[in-house]
Amino acid sequence: MDQDEAKQKLTPEQYNVCFLKGTEPPGSGKFLHNKAKGMYVCVVCGQELFKSDTKFDSGTGWPSFWDPAAHANVKTQDDYELGMRRQEVLCSRCGSHLGHVFEDGPPPTGRRYCINSLALEFMESNS
Repeated sequence: MDQDEAKQKLTPEQYNVCFLKGTEPPGSGKFLHNKAKGMYVCVVCGQELFKSDTKFDSGTGWPSFWDPAAHANVKTQDDYELGMRRQEVLCSRCGSHLGHVFEDGPPPTGRRYCINSLALEFMESNS
């Protein structure tokens, strides 16, 4: 999907996060308090990104996960936007911006994938 198609599919807020690397305000995301079982997928292309059983309450104001559903489904790259080095998280299929990953998460990975709800859709499962 190119950016013109994405502008047609996504809300302006979703487009800002996914393609302009924006960030939703802390505490505002629709999936922050979601406790349902299922899979979080990319809002742009539908690729599976994070399983609900890796989600945890980080207290940061954004949905947080300690591991992706498959490491091949996300990629990271250096981000110096705020004058410091951070690791940006992107969907490996479509390249949309998801959020950032930090090294202050819980076991077993010690990682915190801090992800914008606007970059996600949720597919609930019955199991």
